[in-house]
Amino acid sequence: MPSNKSVSDAPITQFINCRILRDHKIQREDLWVREGKILDPEKLFFDEQGFADQRIDCNNKIIAPGFIDVQINGGYGVDFSQASSDISGGVSLVGKKILEHGVTSFCPTLVTSPPSVYHQVIPQIKVQNGGPHGAGVIGVHLEGPFISEEKRGAHPPKFLRSFKAGGVADLMETYGPLDNVAVVTLAPELENSGPVIQELARRGITVSVGHSMADLSQAEEAVIQGASFITHLFNAMLPFHHRDPGVVGLLTSEKVSQGRRVFYGMIADGIHTHPAALRIAHRAHPTGLVLVTDAVTAMGLPAGRHTLGQQEIDIQGLHAYVAGTNTLSGSIATMDMCVRHFRQATGCSVEDALEAASLRPAELLRLNHRKGTLDFNTDADFVVLDDALVVQETYIAGEQVWKK
Repeated sequence: MPSNKSVSDAPITQFINCRILRDHKIQREDLWVREGKILDPEKLFFDEQGFADQRIDCNNKIIAPGFIDVQINGGYGVDFSQASSDISGGVSLVGKKILEHGVTSFCPTLVTSPPSVYHQVIPQIKVQNGGPHGAGVIGVHLEGPFISEEKRGAHPPKFLRSFKAGGVADLMETYGPLDNVAVVTLAPELENSGPVIQELARRGITVSVGHSMADLSQAEEAVIQGASFITHLFNAMLPFHHRDPGVVGLLTSEKVSQGRRVFYGMIADGIHTHPAALRIAHRAHPTGLVLVTDAVTAMGLPAGRHTLGQQEIDIQGLHAYVAGTNTLSGSIATMDMCVRHFRQATGCSVEDALEAASLRPAELLRLNHRKGTLDFNTDADFVVLDDALVVQETYIAGEQVWKK
């Protein structure tokens, strides 16, 4: 038990014989946990004269912050864009299954859908902490319907919308209340998008540029108005051109003011983005890269026909296509797979690969004061990995929630 001077009677767990990712470096250090938070051992020893109640030997494994997936459309037969009779049950099922891939928090993502679906689904996806029941829900990511018809990708054209009524009114009419919303992806070239971006940013909702025909100046204007993310870079946007680099140019734009950072999502599944493109993006702007799975219903399911939102998709090997076409429709990759592929494709450090799935999404969502790091007093959400970056165990609030 802790000593009499300890500020809490709660048990203290000490993870020993491990290498932990802290301050952008993997270092040989013990990890101390109490009441779901990471403890500062110096304060424990000197101020409280406390000690560990339980020691866990990690056998020289790596401990990294839990992974955060800000773009996941479903998986294991669940489609977040379907107004089913048990929406929260579907979210819970996916939340439970992704623990084995090191994901401790996620943003259930809805693709372009009719307003009736948004009004039914959004209120039922509640922001909640993770635990043995599954990964925590940070909030909903609404990808569409305010996107470009030319760059809609797998989004159904009949449900696309514009800001006809002047912007914010269209948003509320389409989505309903935004209480559970964390991210909105929109095309900034749509008329009246400026007031929408400003209003979303004012409410603390992350605005992402995506599925867009925007040129660089339109993308820069969106960032000035409050946008801070790019949805799956290179996919569903104008290709990079040397005279107008388009949305991709935000990675090195001089219009992004000091102290502001644009983040960008990357689907590192070996299909959506060529390894050379991954390398170019990472080398141009390493601290902005956020790994996303963009996983669809069929993640974790066998090949064949499945649904995504309002249409059918066809799974062939590792590819997910809109049925009857060669249009890619999300991925069936898991987050740990993306981390390993990103590391291998870019030759980046292990630290960079792990932070792209943890620290960077936490910074994007302004949660890095409690998630995405192993700093003292942050949430004890972490993943234990071997040297090949294969997940061995997942912890949420200091509690083991999955073991290989």
